[in-house]
Amino acid sequence: MKLIAQIKQPILNEMELFEQKFKESMVSKVPLLNRITHYIVRRKGKQMRPMFVFLVAKMVSDGNFEERTYRGAAIIELIHTATLVHDDVVDDSNRRRGFFSVNALWKNKIAVLVGDYLLSKGLLLSIDNDDFDILKLISVAVREMSEGELLQIEKARRLDIDEKVYFEIIRQKTATLIAACCGIGAASVNAPKEEVENMRLFGELIGIAFQIKDDLFDYTDAQIGKPTGIDIKEQKMTLPLIYTLNNCSKAEKKWLINSVKNHNFDKKRVKEVIQFVKSNGGIEYTIAQMKLYHKKALAMLETYPESSYKTSLLTMVNYVIERKK
Repeated sequence: MKLIAQIKQPILNEMELFEQKFKESMVSKVPLLNRITHYIVRRKGKQMRPMFVFLVAKMVSDGNFEERTYRGAAIIELIHTATLVHDDVVDDSNRRRGFFSVNALWKNKIAVLVGDYLLSKGLLLSIDNDDFDILKLISVAVREMSEGELLQIEKARRLDIDEKVYFEIIRQKTATLIAACCGIGAASVNAPKEEVENMRLFGELIGIAFQIKDDLFDYTDAQIGKPTGIDIKEQKMTLPLIYTLNNCSKAEKKWLINSVKNHNFDKKRVKEVIQFVKSNGGIEYTIAQMKLYHKKALAMLETYPESSYKTSLLTMVNYVIERKK
């Protein structure tokens, strides 16, 4: 967490003011809704999304800042929070960041309605202020997140994901929201369209590296809050497994697919799959791919003059692939 505090340092005042504005953006006339949104705000995570918005906005505008930037960050957080509330219902999950999920405390019906409310608040915040460029960036992200999730569900049934499909799924599911944060950061200070697109692409590269790092956690023994082998148990086709499937014999491929499809809850078999992936270059290949996206993201910042905001973004990019959880 020390590193996160270091990244946040140049935008500390903005982040504190943002928290206040974000709370205000959630207020409703319905007491039940206010109780739930107060609970949601209390269990906030690292707040990496607003940090991306603020750091990009400051970097591309030589430290200038506008009310639009706060709105952009609030829209991202409102819509991201809505998707998390809905995800917990879809996944029948009782916990989120160590707290009880909204559906665990108030049941599915209320959780879905709260998610809808947050989504509409985010959309209205844009519309009421004529922030249509920001609205477009976040709407594209929401559409892609839904498409990516559904594509993964469709492919998981047949376990026929190749590398191209895998990268499309993680680009849509994970990277598109970080891409929207960076694009919105640039758009909020009225950067040229080309620069907005460049920053959006910068965020996409970080998001892809972030998800590849997440995939690697499935093959580590470290205590990271995510049990080892959970992706295999959930029949998720991640890059280490995809690479191994494409670079082994027919008999081994048949054994791997059978293991994931029919023995995914057999702890011994899952361990054997993890060991097979490790022994056949799956981890090395995945790390190399992650580093490639990491390098591309860093290269996109080279043209910007040195500043505390650029330094924080560089640290953030490095944190994405070096984090321990």
